[in-house]
Amino acid sequence: MDKSSFLPSLFGRGARQGPDIFSQLQHEVDRVFDNFSSTRPMRLFAGNGAFEPAIDIAETPEAIDISAEIPGCDPKDVEISLVGRTLTLRGEKKTEKEHKDKNFHAVERSYGAFVRTVPLPYAVDPAKVEANFDKGVLKVHLPKPPEAKEDVKKIPIKG
Repeated sequence: MDKSSFLPSLFGRGARQGPDIFSQLQHEVDRVFDNFSSTRPMRLFAGNGAFEPAIDIAETPEAIDISAEIPGCDPKDVEISLVGRTLTLRGEKKTEKEHKDKNFHAVERSYGAFVRTVPLPYAVDPAKVEANFDKGVLKVHLPKPPEAKEDVKKIPIKG
């Protein structure tokens, strides 16, 4: 198969030819990898100031623990909400650095907003949820309700 027949088949009928086809290919590859795992590193998105913090989710017999890496965020700029079986982490990072010297004056600003939504396998009592923020890491502890705790019974294997 030569290149001229491969590229249109890659993007379906009527795909545009030319330099833009490579940006389409890059977009599709990025989309596949983005959907591969919900625990991906923080990414900056050009132009809109949004970023997506990495999160870790761990389940124990007693709870679900979620950690989100949000360096540069102030705890007062982070909001956690729980609606039904959905936990939402929302926040904004604002940084401003000013450098003054005899010969120059520079101000650097960066900002970004994020929203991460985590579906939960069961409803959680909001009064029992605990959240802590330390050194740029937000930790949320979601205790399981009694009906969600399973008794694990080990099955012997004959052999």
